[in-house]
This record gives sequence, C-alpha cells and structure tokens, in this order.
Amino acid sequence: MKYILFPFLSSKVSSRLVMLICFCFASLSIYSQKNKVSLAFEVSMNAPSTHQYHVVFNGKGFKEGFLELGMPAWTTGYYQLMNFANNVENFQAFSGDGRELRWKKTGDNTWRIHSLKYIDIKVTYDVKATRNFVAGNYLDEERGYISPAGIFMYPKGLIKNEVTVSIEKYKNWSKIATGLPKVKGTENTYYAKDYDVLYDSPILIGNLESFPSFTVKGIPHYFEAYKAGKFDRQQFMNDLQKIVSTASGIIGDIPYTDYTFIAIGPGGGGIEHLNSTSIAFSGDELNNRESRIRTYNFLAHEYFHHYNVKRIRPIELGPFDYEKGSRTKMLWLSEGLTVYYEYLILKRAGLTTTDEILKTFQESIKAYESKPGRQFQTPADASWKTWDEGPFGRTSDEVNKTISPYDKGALLGMLLDFKIRQSTKNEKSLDDLMRLLYNKYYKQKNRGFTEDEFRTEAEKLAKTSLQDFFDYIYTLKTVDYPTYLNYAGLKIDTVAHALPTAWAGLSVRDRNDSLIVNNVDWLSPAWNSGLRRRNTILEVDGQKINAKTLNEIVSKAQAGDKIKIRFETANGIKEEELIFAIKKESSYAITPVENPTPLQSKILKSWLGE
Repeated sequence: MKYILFPFLSSKVSSRLVMLICFCFASLSIYSQKNKVSLAFEVSMNAPSTHQYHVVFNGKGFKEGFLELGMPAWTTGYYQLMNFANNVENFQAFSGDGRELRWKKTGDNTWRIHSLKYIDIKVTYDVKATRNFVAGNYLDEERGYISPAGIFMYPKGLIKNEVTVSIEKYKNWSKIATGLPKVKGTENTYYAKDYDVLYDSPILIGNLESFPSFTVKGIPHYFEAYKAGKFDRQQFMNDLQKIVSTASGIIGDIPYTDYTFIAIGPGGGGIEHLNSTSIAFSGDELNNRESRIRTYNFLAHEYFHHYNVKRIRPIELGPFDYEKGSRTKMLWLSEGLTVYYEYLILKRAGLTTTDEILKTFQESIKAYESKPGRQFQTPADASWKTWDEGPFGRTSDEVNKTISPYDKGALLGMLLDFKIRQSTKNEKSLDDLMRLLYNKYYKQKNRGFTEDEFRTEAEKLAKTSLQDFFDYIYTLKTVDYPTYLNYAGLKIDTVAHALPTAWAGLSVRDRNDSLIVNNVDWLSPAWNSGLRRRNTILEVDGQKINAKTLNEIVSKAQAGDKIKIRFETANGIKEEELIFAIKKESSYAITPVENPTPLQSKILKSWLGE
C-alpha cells in the first residue's frame, strides 16, 4: 500500500521532504544524546572516627549561566523536617579543568554556583554523620549508614535525571547493602533512574552479616545486618518468608525484582522503601514470644508499606516536595491501615493466635480511648499536622489535644473492613479495596488517589453509603465499636468499671536530687490540683520525698484522701491540695458472640484467614 504524506506535492518532492524530516529528527536525537546531562557521585569514608562522609559530585553537560544545588529538608517515609543542609561542610566547586568556581548559599538548603561557563563541573563537600537513626546519617569505625536525602545534592530542575553513586568502603569493610542495582561491570557503583529512587534507597556499609535468603514467587529476598544479636537465623528467616508471602498474597502482585531488609543495629524505628526497608533491629528480642511478636509486627509493617504508601498512596505523596515536605490528610490510611495489616498478616501467616489478635485490638482501642486528644482532633487533621506535631501527636502539649494517625487509623481499618464484608455478605473486603487501588491508580494511572476518589472507590465496592465511617475521619464523632464488631460476630465490653485503687493521675521520676513530674492525666486529681509536666515537687505533707515514696503513698491511698503538695512551676512556687478519687475505665475486651449467624461466622473466619 502506498501512502501520499503531502498530497499537494509531487511524489518525488514528498519523498525527499520525508527524508529531510527524518534526518532532522535523527540529528536532533544525536545532539540530545551528546548534550545529555550526566550526574555522578563518589562517597568516601577514609576517617570514620571523624563521623564525616566526603562527597564528590561530577556533573557534565550543563548549559546554564549558573547551577543551583539543593539538599532535601526531609526524607520520604519520615514526616519531619530534618534540615540535612546543616550537616554540610567544606563546600567547594570547580570547573572540569580544575578551576575553582565562585558560589553562594542562597537559602537554607540551596547553593548557587555562579558564572558557569563550563559544561562540566565538580563539587566537593563533607557531611557530618552523627545521628544513629534510620532517617539520619551515621558513620563510625564499625559501620556507615547513609540516608541518601541527607547526603546527595540535586541540581534544581534535574530531579528526574538518572544518577550513579560510587562508594569507597573504609578499609577492611566487606559489604554494602542497598536496594539500588549495581552498574554493570563495576564493583561498588550503583544506579538510580532518578533522584526519587536514589533518595528512596538507604545504604549500609560495614562488616555485615548476610542471613539465609529466601524466595517468594521466584523473587529473592535478602537480610543484611549489623550487630544482629544471638538467635536462630534460619527460624527467623522462615518466619519472615511467611510474613512476606502472606503480605504479598493480599495484593496478589510483587512489583520488584529483589528486596532487601537492611538492619542497621539495635535502636528504634524503621522506614519503608520501594524494594528495601531500613530497620533498627536486635535479634536478641526474638528469644521470648512477646518481644518476638512485637518485632514481627514491626517487620510486617515496614514490608507492607512498599504497597501501602509507596504504591497505594494519597496523591500528595509523590512527586515529593523535598524542600517543604508533602502534607496529606490521609496518613490515617497510609500509616494506620498499615498498622492494621501488620496485625492481620501475622495472624494469617500462623505466627499469632486468634486470642492474641483480639487482645491486640482490645489494647489498641483502650489506648486510643484513654487519650484526651480524641476529643479535640480528627484523624484527617492529625494526618495533616504530623509535620508540626510528630507522628504520635504533640507530646509536649500539657493537655495533649492531639492523636496519632497510626493509632486511630488502625482502628478505622478494622471498622471499614468489617463494614465492607457485612454490606457485601463477605463477597468483598478491605483486601479487595487495596487491590483495586493498587491496580487502578498505581499500575494503570501511575499516580496516587484523592480523598474523594478513595471514598468513591470504597463506597462503590461496599455497594452502600459509608457516611458513618467517614464521619470518624473528618469529625469527632464517638466510635460505635459494638455495631462494627458485631458484623464479625464479636462483642466488646465498653462498660466502665471502677478501678480497685485510688487515682491520682500523675507519674514522676527522680532527677538528681529533685522529683520531676513526667506526666499528668487530663482532668485527674493531680491535674485539678494544678500540677503539670516538668513541675518539680518540693514537698508532700511537709516532707521532701523521692519517686518511690510518692508511689507508695499513692498505692495506699483511698478515694477522698488528701495530701498537700508544694511544687515549683515556671511561674513560681505553689502549695495545693490533691484529693484522691475513684477512676472508672472500660476493659474493651473483645470476645466472640455465643451464637453467631452464618454470615458472622463466615466474616470472622475469612478475616482471620482460617
């Protein structure tokens, strides 16, 4: 078949014009390849006792009259401003032929290199690495940990450019653990398709221990650890395989080619990534059941995050604003539902019992309901203000008018799951909603979803209005636990019972020779007496006492008993009377109903994975 592209021209002229256009496009392609910007980093750690990384940035192909380099103010997965730029020292810029270039710091996180007449530049700087934490950077004589957002600067406007990182290990260090792939033919050079991937790929360097790997659906999973502790490695990896297999089975797809658990040593915290997670880890905690389950919950949480938050995500969580942070009102979903699934994953993997998971939800409800913040802040507001208040609420607030989106979100996950199952006669569940969001928004649309889209998808799946449920997200409406739990044939004890001992409502600690108030329950006898956090108790009934003595007084007191407390505040010394009272609270114990309906039994069994 013959095509005439330009009918107003002769066939001969038309053919020549087509050849000319093709030549121009080919020339443009060659020109673009020749002028493509190349970005590469080199990181060395020759003197780890100084707690400093030395960084070399080589950029080629620049054409602007100046170049701006930025350092992120935060790292993805940790919703707090870290101000990494404060750790940068000895910044210098050079042309490709070694001439020193003039530069100026134009903002808290920005360096501008002036009079850039050269297409190739080299920038060197040092980074202090003293914070031993999954969101920070650390270096000592035993190991190095890199949170890339706090090490690698990005050229403004080139955040989507590919980049390589070459790592020069300290002498005698044997391994590098990271989710980044190696550049073919190199030993310690790694590749990221853009800065989003680079910043999402932590790096651990040292004499690390590699645990026995495992595969799920043919995909390898690794565990690289520093100071892992004493425990049965093979049993642990067998259990971890169950966690990964169960979690990935919920979504039905594994979107990576390999996955690495990066254990940075004892401590606290973990951060999720696309094909890895960095975690504080001590295997010593695996040697008794309670701490083992706590560790497994933690690992299930961080692993499931590669679905829920990295791929199933609110639209605000990508592309990221590395200078200001990325706020969303849906952290209750991204974090809270991940907490919910960590509990379910362990039960469905056979690592916990029915009694244990019901006890976990009982304790979660009791902890949330005991916080005064539930009367002041919604989950949506708590999500938005995480950047201001921290992931677990503003703990410095004397009234504590905040909540954690983690805590309330986990409970919301349970409510939504039971409601969907009840309204569809257990044909659909929250699992189906998560799969729908994954396939439709991540795989098909390659983006996050809005609040309205999430609600639309949830109600469409449930085939009913979810107004009552969404009221729990955007209002201070009291949660109707009995109704939702009854959908699954469960009952909850919400009756308030008087505690057997008198109530004061404060905790204290000794500090040197002083007695310091740690915390005061809102509207408790201690609160009503005027005591607040960080006050110093000088005397009780005219006597100077310590924490042990005060706790003994409280334990022996009866409701109506009085003590005189003399204490120091920021506004001076006060003397007030504390009157002990009776405190009532609910156990929130969750148990199966005695005669469940067939639908209730079906919902409970499938929810538990039985």
